[in-house]
Amino acid sequence: MSLHAQIAVERSSRFTLELDLVAERGETVALLGPNGAGKSTGLRVLAGLLALSKGRIELDGLVLDDAAAGTFVPAERRPVGMVFQDYLLFPHLSVLENVAFGLRARGMDRHDARRRAGKWLERVGIGQYARTKPGRLSGGQAQRVALARALVTDPRLLLLDEPLSALDATTRLEVRSELRHHLVDFPGTTVLVTHDPLDAMVLADRLLVIEDGQVVQQGTPTEIAHAPRTDYVAQLVGVNLYRGTSRGTAVELACGGTLTTSTARDGDVFVAVAPTAVTLHRDQPHGSARNTWPVQVRGLEGRGTTTRVQLTGRPDVLVDVTPAAVADLDLTPGSSVWASLKATEIRSYPA
Repeated sequence: MSLHAQIAVERSSRFTLELDLVAERGETVALLGPNGAGKSTGLRVLAGLLALSKGRIELDGLVLDDAAAGTFVPAERRPVGMVFQDYLLFPHLSVLENVAFGLRARGMDRHDARRRAGKWLERVGIGQYARTKPGRLSGGQAQRVALARALVTDPRLLLLDEPLSALDATTRLEVRSELRHHLVDFPGTTVLVTHDPLDAMVLADRLLVIEDGQVVQQGTPTEIAHAPRTDYVAQLVGVNLYRGTSRGTAVELACGGTLTTSTARDGDVFVAVAPTAVTLHRDQPHGSARNTWPVQVRGLEGRGTTTRVQLTGRPDVLVDVTPAAVADLDLTPGSSVWASLKATEIRSYPA
């Protein structure tokens, strides 16, 4: 393994980050979670900007931090490259000098550092801006400079702190694709921090979901998307998530109500339902759907070509419908309708 980190950091008497992270060379691992979950704290520890309270960090056999042994390698001596959320480019230096800075700090002569920095600027597609000051760059161009500066020193570990958050939607789409290409080519290990599920799903090989300083779920993007285990993860991947007790194909939900699934299980389970799988009706339906229940509209939210309807009932449910359906069913806050759900549209898995 390239990176083996057992991280425990006490940020205050009320918050402790506990994170075990193992990653191989060539692998990109995303730390995904809401603001305040501890993601950036974990990244700062790996970078050497914050010391462990307990635990140990080893990279390619080199111990970077060991709280028990009193070992701590400072940030400037770690084989680590980092792209900060706000990029932190030096405003008084040219783009070329920004990228060459890390090499110069490691003792490389100016000519060789500038030559190598120029090659990396060409590699990330902004060689023509070598003599430009950062203040004249667009957000996407600044992100490319920051990435080149992080990679020019040939780090063994690349750390990305919300690398796309400062970009507008159009630029983000383009830069995300370019960044994925660079990460595939990077021979070391990458740890990405983000609260954006799409960034995590596209860029990472594996996800660690962190809530309140704890890892609550980990796996590949596909595994996380198909079997969320917390409300936060369910919201990220856009599904309704319930917990309950299954007896055969009947699941008694902890939040109230019962759903019939197509898969027989016994014991505690999670039940996931896509908002597009639920249909709404003015009157109680009598078709093939095994699950029907009365619901009341709590709110509506426009989402481009669809409308998300928040409904209370047993259980509460989020449903995606067309604007035409909103008009046909007269969906307004407080109105009552029926929800319908086929058993084959429900995913259940052990809790």
